[in-house]
Amino acid sequence: MRKLIGGMKLSLDGKAAGPEGLADWVDGWSEDFGLTPQVDACLLGGGMYPTYEQYWTQIQNEPAKPHPLSGEVPTQGEVEWARFAAQTPHYVLSGTVASAQWPQTSFVTTLDEIDSLKRQSGKDIYLVGGARTTASLIDAGLVDELRLLVYPLIAGEGTALFTTPVRRALELRKVEQLADGRLSLNYELG
Repeated sequence: MRKLIGGMKLSLDGKAAGPEGLADWVDGWSEDFGLTPQVDACLLGGGMYPTYEQYWTQIQNEPAKPHPLSGEVPTQGEVEWARFAAQTPHYVLSGTVASAQWPQTSFVTTLDEIDSLKRQSGKDIYLVGGARTTASLIDAGLVDELRLLVYPLIAGEGTALFTTPVRRALELRKVEQLADGRLSLNYELG
């Protein structure tokens, strides 16, 4: 069975975004979790997908120009992810969003459909986010692994990844301190 692997960039206090809805502490949105070789599909929530599609389409179309949302020239990692995303099936969990510009995008509306995706043959599935979708899929027992990049910052107000009242034990599989003070943490969910 395929694994559903969530990857999130968080502040030390567990925020996926600040009060304006952005993780302004993240310098680049490349895939920094080492997942690209082992996944062949991505899953996102409907709240995140429209901006995700817009962001990566801009980089696909103009990889050498400053991005209108960030004002920065995309990093090499972002250009590589944009190319990967252009060729990779994306599934959007939503009861309201039902259209996409990318032809490889499909929509799912139930947790049973996600369970069915996991049972299909293929490589693992990257759970890109957002925070609410990731948290709800963890609560539903559908996430097999969680990879976190924790930034040395207390964000304060914002969107917390973990707001559930349900206790869940995680098994630490790998920890790495990065040169810039971030921590890379890989957990298996039971």
